[in-house]
Amino acid sequence: MVACYFGFMLLDRIDLHVDVPAVNYSELCSDTGGESSAVIRERVEQARSIQLQRFVSSPDVNTNADMTSRLVTQHCYIGKKSERILEQAMDTLNFSARAHDRILKVSRTLADLEGSMDVKEHHIMEAIQYRTLDRNLWV
Repeated sequence: MVACYFGFMLLDRIDLHVDVPAVNYSELCSDTGGESSAVIRERVEQARSIQLQRFVSSPDVNTNADMTSRLVTQHCYIGKKSERILEQAMDTLNFSARAHDRILKVSRTLADLEGSMDVKEHHIMEAIQYRTLDRNLWV
């Protein structure tokens, strides 16, 4: 029981928990291909540029992951519907306060990658999805 508690505490400190299923053979041999690395790199560089501009007045902060709680409140505003979604996830999945802030930081990053000025509901839902692995393992 103690090992499970410490495992949970460790997972709580990791921003993204992603279960990656095996790729089946037909998908591996498909000609369709996904996004190229160059396209993904461009999007990441744009998101990093947005973050550097956002935190120009906060010299110790370069990325969304570095945000303090005050900066999370300032830069991760979410609407009422997103707030209800996050509240329900917090209650249902028994997320910690640390998980709450990390969900908002990841949501802000997802919005940046999309080029969105606002954190939207689908950003919140995707970020919540990245926190559920710890609940699947320990609950």
